[in-house]
Amino acid sequence: MDKILTNPLLLLDVGLGHFLAVSAALFALGLVTISTRKNAVGILIGVELVLNGASLNFVAFSRYVTGSINGHVFSVFIIVLAAAEAAIALAIVLSIFQNFRTISSDYTTELKQ
Repeated sequence: MDKILTNPLLLLDVGLGHFLAVSAALFALGLVTISTRKNAVGILIGVELVLNGASLNFVAFSRYVTGSINGHVFSVFIIVLAAAEAAIALAIVLSIFQNFRTISSDYTTELKQ
């Protein structure tokens, strides 16, 4: 017991499985959010959760593979993609709100002509 109290770093043994569990939880929560929300903003939040789960997965595998930075490069690309997606999606949501006075995704089927 003294060994644990004198070295607090022994309590911080986080392995690849921990990263993968958090990544899978983020990905699953994102999928549930995408499939259950009718609000366009809620759907966008779900997409962001899915992208963050994938990004965490890439970084976790990159950390546990020696000499590899590919996961970090993919993660930067995912962050750039998420920023571009958020900007474009926000413009689409504002356009839908301007036309229909609601951001519910049920009314977007009326856009077809």
